[in-house]
Amino acid sequence: MLILRLALRDLFFQKVHLICNIAVLAGVLVPLLVLFGVKNGVYNALIGQLLSNPRSLQIDTSGNTTFTTADAELVRGWPEAGFVTLKTRSQFDFVNVRLDGGRQKRDAILIPSGAGDPNLPEGVQLNASSAAVSAQLAEQLQISTGDRIDVITQAEDRPRQLRVQLAVASVLPPGGVSGRAVLAQIEVLDLVEAFYDAYALPEHGITEGRSFAQRAAVFEGLRVYARGLEDLAPLQNRIEAHFGIRTEARTAEVQGVLNLGRNLNLALLLTASVASLGLAAALVFGFWGEVQRKRQVLASLALMGLGGQRLWLFPLIQALVSAALALIVSFALLGLASLIAEQLFETGLAVGGLVQMTGAQGAVIVVLVMLFVVASSLFAARAALGIDPATVLREGAT
Repeated sequence: MLILRLALRDLFFQKVHLICNIAVLAGVLVPLLVLFGVKNGVYNALIGQLLSNPRSLQIDTSGNTTFTTADAELVRGWPEAGFVTLKTRSQFDFVNVRLDGGRQKRDAILIPSGAGDPNLPEGVQLNASSAAVSAQLAEQLQISTGDRIDVITQAEDRPRQLRVQLAVASVLPPGGVSGRAVLAQIEVLDLVEAFYDAYALPEHGITEGRSFAQRAAVFEGLRVYARGLEDLAPLQNRIEAHFGIRTEARTAEVQGVLNLGRNLNLALLLTASVASLGLAAALVFGFWGEVQRKRQVLASLALMGLGGQRLWLFPLIQALVSAALALIVSFALLGLASLIAEQLFETGLAVGGLVQMTGAQGAVIVVLVMLFVVASSLFAARAALGIDPATVLREGAT
């Protein structure tokens, strides 16, 4: 296409004008890209820290309220809920643990768990005869996956100890569940509570006490994990409203981080909007000024049959090429700024670095910038289309 070749030759012939356009675009884009990347890096690091700790999504009920299996199923069916389990009375959570055949014992806490528990590594399944142990407990007792452990508890009014043997399905990674803990299904904790409540447990050698069949299946509370950070506050409010109880969760901390992300987005949007107004003014008058300066050249092209009604493409092509080159320069400077920032600021916030931007985000930025430049060049394109060759050449002759 002849008009394309002429526009490109004219653009690269007028190097000063091209450099000015690139400088104007890059001067606005680079600071915005750096701010956007830093916002991503800091926010992603904070979100990552919350998501890496399952307790960020945890909601614990408190108070003297009783719950049933039906209550747990009800909460489990709510869209905001992820993992849901019942829990027994907290005073019966303390047990002694030893490796099968070993002599050394450590006190630990029993934590109700099961399929979908975010504390468990992916793919780990627990049943009524298996458990997961915390890293600290595993280290102190030299426990490995596949070993068997004895969970032992005793009460003053019971003549015998309760000993429950469990297979170790997983040793939790360091930084997960803190302290010495054993994660098991609620049936194990319910068994321990029944032992303290003086029920007979013949399968465990305890024949004295009330019949276990007479025991009502009620529990002290619920341990619930929200499906996501945004679901934590709504789920906590829903649980409190439905059951009329008080709950404990890290809602304030999570909500603070989410609000920070929204505020950063608003601040970046406001900054980009103000910068865009100035950039638009500079580009509109710059492109229009170039058309006015080249009116005689464009009029001559029209008379020679090289442009005609396609003269509007002349400034549009030059604007698009200038924008493409400016984007290349801007992303190159962004990469340089990222390297400098990593050297200057050793924050340790995120694996991806202080300045982060995904490929999808970069593609969206490229499309938005190109559309913005096209819109800015339309005024110049309209001016080029409105050139009357006879009038322009007559004015030039006089």
